[in-house]
Formats: sequence, C-alpha cells, structure tokens
Amino acid sequence: MRRCFASTSVVSSLTLCLLVAQVIPLAAQEKDAANIRALELKWTESYKLHQIDILSSLLAEDFVITIEDGSVFSKAGYISHRADAAVHVEVAEMSDLKVRMHGETAVVTGAYHERGESNGKRYEYHDRLTDVWMKVGGKWQVVASHYSVPLRP
Repeated sequence: MRRCFASTSVVSSLTLCLLVAQVIPLAAQEKDAANIRALELKWTESYKLHQIDILSSLLAEDFVITIEDGSVFSKAGYISHRADAAVHVEVAEMSDLKVRMHGETAVVTGAYHERGESNGKRYEYHDRLTDVWMKVGGKWQVVASHYSVPLRP
C-alpha cells in the first residue's frame, strides 16, 4: 500500500512538473505576442508621423519590404520614401492582427488601411500584410514585410 502511494505521488509530481513546464513557455509567448502587437502599432504611428528615428530602430539592418505594386525596398529605401515631405499620411490603421510566435520569430498577418496625399494627388490603400519579426540581440525588429491588395470578388 505504501509503495502504491509513493508511486502515485511520484507520477502526480512528474505530471505537475510537465504541466508547469508547458504553461511557462506559453505565458512567455503570450507576452511576446502582445509586445509584437504593440510594436506593430508603434511602427504604424511612427510611419504616419514621419518619426524616422523610431522607424529606423524597429527595422533590422537587412529589412526588406515588398509593396502593393511588387516593388522591393531595403531599410534605407523604405526610410527615404517615408522621409519624403511630399507624402502626407492622414490615416494609417491596422486591423485583424494575428501574431504567431515561433520561438525568437513572430509572423504577423492583418489588414492595413492608409489614406493621404502624395505629390498633390489623393490616394487610399486597403491591403493585407505579412510582417516577420525576429529577436535580435534581445530586441524585437522587423526583418521582412509584404503588402498586397486583395482581389475583389
């Protein structure tokens, strides 16, 4: 009887340890996902307000972005585009954001809406996006981004 109780106690303890070992990483992933979501919103706001220093800090050195027309820009190209005073963004907003964590990498999908004026001409975009973030030196940075215009049914 005593031996059976000891066995049950050991099995219960091991089961508890396994459950705790699974819960702790999930909590860390949820915290990272919330952090990534906040960084996405910070990126959007800094883009809208021409805050180049903040944009630069969020983008990895080897950052690459593909925009709606298929053009591809590096970090420097993206930042120069955003620094252009002829572009005035009135609305920049994200919705339907989903963050999927994969260790030190996060994949974000969602919708993006932007409206403004460029070189005196009005424009408006309704896009789908995919962003890839990586933890580099203990800091989250976006390494790749892709925007596309959904087809109308």
